[in-house]
Amino acid sequence: MSLGFAVEATDGRARLGRLETAHGPVRTPAFMPVGTQAAVKGLTVDAVRASGAEMVLGNAYHLMIRPGADRVAALGGLHRFMNWPGPILTDSGGFQVMSLAQLRTVEDDGVVFRAHTDGSRHHLTPAGAVAIQHRLGSDITMVLDECTAYPASEDVAADAMRRSMRWARLCKAAFVPRPGHGIFGIVQGGVFPDLRAESARTLVEIGFDGYAVGGLAVGEGQARMLAVLDGLEGALPVDRPRYLMGVGTPDDIVEGVRRGIDLFDCVLPTRSGRTARAYTADGTLNLRNARHAEDPSPVDPACACPTCEGYGRAYLHHLFRANEMLGPILLSQHNLFFYQRLMADLRAAIAASKLDDVASAR
Repeated sequence: MSLGFAVEATDGRARLGRLETAHGPVRTPAFMPVGTQAAVKGLTVDAVRASGAEMVLGNAYHLMIRPGADRVAALGGLHRFMNWPGPILTDSGGFQVMSLAQLRTVEDDGVVFRAHTDGSRHHLTPAGAVAIQHRLGSDITMVLDECTAYPASEDVAADAMRRSMRWARLCKAAFVPRPGHGIFGIVQGGVFPDLRAESARTLVEIGFDGYAVGGLAVGEGQARMLAVLDGLEGALPVDRPRYLMGVGTPDDIVEGVRRGIDLFDCVLPTRSGRTARAYTADGTLNLRNARHAEDPSPVDPACACPTCEGYGRAYLHHLFRANEMLGPILLSQHNLFFYQRLMADLRAAIAASKLDDVASAR
C-alpha cells in the first residue's frame, strides 16, 4: 500500500489513527473542509490552516471543467495552484456528474455528459477520472462510481453498484502508485444491506489504500445511514482508513466516529456560514434573527476562533442584514473552527476511552 495508516487507539468501534501522505500526516478521525473548485468558499488558506484542518477536498469534475487538469498541472499541481501545503483528497466527480441527470448518459465504459458551465460535451471514463486526479497531484484519488438518487429500487441500486465495481477495477488498474499517494474504493448499494455487503467484498478483493462509503446523505435520513454503517461492521479491513463521503452534521459525525469512520467531508460549515447559521456548543443559531441585534456576546463563548474573539453577535447580525460579504466570511471561519474542535475533542475522547461521555454531552 502506498499510504501509511496506523490505528493508535480504539474505544468500542471508534478509532484514533494517523494517516501518512506525501504532503504530511493527518490525525484521524478528521474532517476535511470542502474546496470544490480549489478554494474553501470565503476563506483563505491561512484561515483554513488556522482552524486545525490538515487535509482538504477538491473535486475532479469541477476542476476538469474549469480551469482544466492540464492547466493545473502546468502551473505546478493543485497544491501549488491553491497554495495548500497539506494533503488533498479529490473526489472523482461521479456524484456531480450523476446529479446533472438532464445532461448525462451512463454507459458501461463511463459517463457522457455536458458541462453545466458551457454545455461542452465530455466522456469521463474510469481511467480518465484517475488520470485527471493524477494530473491534479491528489494525495488521495477516488474511484469513479455511479451514485443513485434516494429513493432507488433495489434493481436500480444493484445495477449502479455492480457497474461501479467494474469501474473500480479499471480505476485501480489505471492508478500509478507513488509513495504517499493512494486510491480509495467506494462502497455503493443504496440502503440495501446485501448490496452493500457485496460491494464491500468486491472492493476488498480488488484491494485499495482506503475504503469510502458513498451514496449516503442524499435524503435517506440518519437512521438509514447509520443502519448502512452498522451493516458494514467487520466488512472493511481494520488496517485501512474509512471515509464517509459528504457527511455531515456534527451529530452525524459523532455517530460515524462511533461506528469506526476515520474521514469526513461536508459543505455544511461554509454553506451554513453563508446563510447566517452558526454551530455552537449549545446548538445552532440564526444570526439574522432580531434577538441578536443588540447582543454583544460572541457567537459561542466556548470558542477561541478569531470571529468569537473579535466580534459580537450584534455585529454579525448587522453584516448579514446589510448584505456585507464579511458576515459570511466570519461565520464560515467560526463554523470551520467549530468542526475542527469537535474532531479534536473526539480524538482526545477516544485516546482516553471516554467517547461515550463526550458523545452524550453533545
